[in-house]
Amino acid sequence: MKGLGRHILAEIYDCNGEILDNLKLIEKIMVDAAIKAGAEVKKVAFHKFCPQGVSGVVVISESHLAIHTWPELGYAAVDVFTCGDNVDPWVACRYITKHFNAGHITATEVKRGIFKTKQERNYCSSKKSACL
Repeated sequence: MKGLGRHILAEIYDCNGEILDNLKLIEKIMVDAAIKAGAEVKKVAFHKFCPQGVSGVVVISESHLAIHTWPELGYAAVDVFTCGDNVDPWVACRYITKHFNAGHITATEVKRGIFKTKQERNYCSSKKSACL
């Protein structure tokens, strides 16, 4: 089933805590991941928390990459959402995981923007039912 986009929800564990607490390095890794995946970077916004942690987003023409880190736990929550067929979100996830020196990752892909066929929409309208 084809949708408008692919959204990877990644749980990245056993990462290097020093990397996860370095705002400039996290920003560089995330931007580089977007570029390696074939995306066009539009805007970048990152914030360093006290005493630790970084959150940020890389806005791409094809959607976004977002991150929240817990350096003290060696953990990063990463979202990579891409639209269209030219950007592979898994390339970005693998790049990020590698550069965080991660022990392991669990990730789920969610198809976004799945629309019913015109025939299904017409059927639902004619029956006045909740075809959700």
